[in-house]
Amino acid sequence: MNKIKRVVSIGAHSLDAELLGGPLIIKYASIGAKCSLLHVTQGRLEDPKASEEEKKNYLEELLKQNEQASKILGADFLWLGYVSSNMPTLDEFSLRLKRYFMDEEVDLVITHWRGSMHPRHINTHDAVTKAIKEMRREGSNIKLLYGETFEDLVGFIPQAYYTMSEEETKKWFDALNSYQVFKGEINDFPYQNYYKTNLQIREIESGSKAPTVCYMYASLIENEI
Repeated sequence: MNKIKRVVSIGAHSLDAELLGGPLIIKYASIGAKCSLLHVTQGRLEDPKASEEEKKNYLEELLKQNEQASKILGADFLWLGYVSSNMPTLDEFSLRLKRYFMDEEVDLVITHWRGSMHPRHINTHDAVTKAIKEMRREGSNIKLLYGETFEDLVGFIPQAYYTMSEEETKKWFDALNSYQVFKGEINDFPYQNYYKTNLQIREIESGSKAPTVCYMYASLIENEI
């Protein structure tokens, strides 16, 4: 792990980046890597029933949640400024990411797997993967992993397992609980129970003796065994 100095986790919406890359960001930040959370869109900003004042207040509150979560994980954060109803073309999106990766000298990117129920998760996957494919063809050693969320499980194959200490697990959940949605204040999806149970499932699956998370390799990019 000590060869990785710059880590970025990219999620289509707030909370996605923390769910996907939070465990690895905790680990890499603890050994001195610079880590960032990139949020492509801010979810309910464009609710058609919301007033302009409500939209403004919602965005301000969500950015505060972004900041709190990133601090707990030992990272910084960036909202790319997009809204769900006005996403850029694939070429424009991937070029922006490629420039960011190059400018920041990123070593490792974590993002969505493509088998998702959510169109913007797929958009994000495609743009990230395209950018990194191009960089690899040009000689970069940048790495890509796909993280696990309940929305991206179609065809997701666990391949890399990482155990988490009690302290790391607490830090991850403290960061996730920065978000109202994770605490159950926005909808009734059981985030807490789901992700705690998933740590146990991956522990049993991998034969480890501690809470465990998993990732999937970018097999269309990695060409070494």
